[in-house]
Amino acid sequence: MASSAIASTPNPFLKQKESCFSTASSSPSFSKKCKRRGSKAVVAVMAPPQPQRPPSSTGSVKRAMTMTEKILARASERSKLEPGENVWVNVDVLMTHDVCGPGTIGIFKKEFGENAKVWDREKIVIIPDHYIFTTDERANRNVDILRDFCKEQNIKYFYDIKDLSDFKANPDYKGVCHIALAQEGHCRPGEVLLGTDSHTCNAGAFGQFATGIGNTDAGFVVGTGKLLLKVPPTLRFVLDGEMPNFLLAKDLILQIIGEISVSGATYKSMEFVGSTVESLTMEERMTLCNMVVEAGGKNGVVPADQTTFNYLEGKTSLNIGPVYSDEQASFLQEYKFDVSKLEPVVAKPHSPDNRALARECKDVKIDRVYIGSCTGGKTEDFLAAAKVFLASGKKVKVPTFLVPATQKVWVDVYTLPVPGSGGKTCSQIFEEAGCDTPASPNCGACLGGPRDTYARMNEPQVCVSTTNRNFPGRMGHKEGQIYLASPYTAAASALTGFVTDPRDFLQ
Repeated sequence: MASSAIASTPNPFLKQKESCFSTASSSPSFSKKCKRRGSKAVVAVMAPPQPQRPPSSTGSVKRAMTMTEKILARASERSKLEPGENVWVNVDVLMTHDVCGPGTIGIFKKEFGENAKVWDREKIVIIPDHYIFTTDERANRNVDILRDFCKEQNIKYFYDIKDLSDFKANPDYKGVCHIALAQEGHCRPGEVLLGTDSHTCNAGAFGQFATGIGNTDAGFVVGTGKLLLKVPPTLRFVLDGEMPNFLLAKDLILQIIGEISVSGATYKSMEFVGSTVESLTMEERMTLCNMVVEAGGKNGVVPADQTTFNYLEGKTSLNIGPVYSDEQASFLQEYKFDVSKLEPVVAKPHSPDNRALARECKDVKIDRVYIGSCTGGKTEDFLAAAKVFLASGKKVKVPTFLVPATQKVWVDVYTLPVPGSGGKTCSQIFEEAGCDTPASPNCGACLGGPRDTYARMNEPQVCVSTTNRNFPGRMGHKEGQIYLASPYTAAASALTGFVTDPRDFLQ
């Protein structure tokens, strides 16, 4: 994590200038205008005074840079950056939730004062999502702390929930933070988004720098809008070839993590390009970027294109300024994959890089299946699972839990017709297959949570899950065994009671 220092001696920040960093061509749907960052004096020592280095807006490129380097250069008001440099960046969005929010708020108040004001009430997004539908008093108190703080600071984007008995009675409540950030228009190309959650890298799907930070750093950002970050080198992953109809983005990222290991991208940017990536929907790109942290990555990033811009239509009124890696940019290493030759994979217990082909695990008997989380609880994830159930016409043989990520996903599960089903919705197909009724949108059992959390593993069972981590105790019981898989593989496994290759039903 980047470190931040706060001293008691007052010293105002250097005033920020209106600037515009040169970018490559982007969609005509969005203009690339300069955005003025607000200047505000704050009582804190930030960084030693630096010479003014206005970004280049004209002329030739001084040094070829990667996407991540360009975004951080713009955010630090530098004309060029190199991996390893430490720079103070201006943050566009800071997100926190009910698990880390109270700690972040406590640090902010301790260091800046009980009556201090946040740096920008419209750039802080607070989303309760982890431990929501529980009777645990401490978990509920965390949401109360967020509510009190947001009222005190007049935070514009607080997605509150008050009625736990019926989530639909809470119009502001969204659900899982990473998916809500995207659906509510907080993810924008070329920007810097930081969050107190390691899977904040999910937002890199939009061509922005997004990464998780700790409570101390977040408390500093809440007060200053800045953070000291080290520029990461970039690993480039070129994925080409037509995507087989039995593969999903979850298979791709598990393949990559299995290839480079859980430490293979430590403090590095992972950039995804190639014809396969270009063919992916935004939700599938989110899955790809969501799990880069499982390889130790600092951030994941996908170049913004028309698919990105189409998704953002109507979601944000702010100007968008995408950037792209220069042709001569220097990458630490490049990996190439022919996706057409890949097979469905799983990550066996107890590590995301413990990769195996799904068909190699056909003798592994399972006790349950879990479909949900920021990685596997999106609309397209449920449509994929429904496709398998529909193709089989059979009922599940083990308890199958469904947890939509957000209110919007929950509505989609109950209203969108599944292609080829004759108009049936996901919920109808799930009911016919004998699955559990879709739960209220939240993080559910992905992080374990209080004992009464829906679908939490309170016994040492074997579970196939669309979540992103399978460390001991991750979903509850420390002796539980979790096989990470795509929604296709998870649904196929539910139908047999064993880890199952989805090709058994999709071909």
